[in-house]
Amino acid sequence: HKLEQIGAVNLEAEEQYNSIKERYSFLQKQKTDIVESINDLKQTITRLDQEAKRLFMNTFDKAKANFTSVFMKLFEDGEADLELEKPDDPLSSDILIKVRPAGKRQLNLSQLSAGEKALTSLALLFGLYLVKPSPFCLMDEVDAPLDDANVSRFLNLVQNFSSDIQFLIISHNKRTLEKADYLYGVSMERDGISK
Repeated sequence: HKLEQIGAVNLEAEEQYNSIKERYSFLQKQKTDIVESINDLKQTITRLDQEAKRLFMNTFDKAKANFTSVFMKLFEDGEADLELEKPDDPLSSDILIKVRPAGKRQLNLSQLSAGEKALTSLALLFGLYLVKPSPFCLMDEVDAPLDDANVSRFLNLVQNFSSDIQFLIISHNKRTLEKADYLYGVSMERDGISK
């Protein structure tokens, strides 16, 4: 009775077993290849992350030193520093700009006057140019918030860098225009049409 319940003997069982075994081996091999690829990718990502951190920190340290140096020239004293908000994770960290113009306490960038903000931004820009120079720099009304003394400091800085960088400065400031090698004027005879 038990033998009858088992049913007929499957004569193709061995072939089916071999076919399924072959398919299983193929899938196991593919799974092993995928796991190895995932591990290789993780190692590559870790290596790239470490290299990116090393390069970023190298550039950050140079930019920090240059920013401090240029800030001292522009403000003729004071202190400036760049800090990482999360030093343990520099690639996703915010960069804090801390400055103390001469005779003032250390301030957040938002607490500075418009002229001090402009000079601080220029100090950072030129600090970065010292790390990675660019063939030209376009500036639009950066001297607008500056008083005459600060415009002179800005123009001296531009003159120091002009041997390596060509500056295109859009300005209405008379002193800036006087220092330019070439002047191009733009007028608007009719609204919305520059000439």
